[in-house]
Amino acid sequence: MRRIPYFKLLAILQIVLLARQHLNGLSREERRRMAELVRRGHRLNRSERRELRELAQKLEPGAFARRAASRLSPVGMPGRRK
Repeated sequence: MRRIPYFKLLAILQIVLLARQHLNGLSREERRRMAELVRRGHRLNRSERRELRELAQKLEPGAFARRAASRLSPVGMPGRRK
């Protein structure tokens, strides 16, 4: 940890906190099930893949990416209003 520059560490921790906020959008059971499915990886059947896709959509990956980019970008993001 001492070798990671302070600002990189700060950026990593901001992303972790942001990810946590998005994960809290799922119920405890949904988070447990998602972890179970992810651990099984490529061995999922068609219905399990669909279930994992639905859980992932609940995490709002697009919103997560936009928020992460806006937090880490040294310049303003296009379309953002202050």
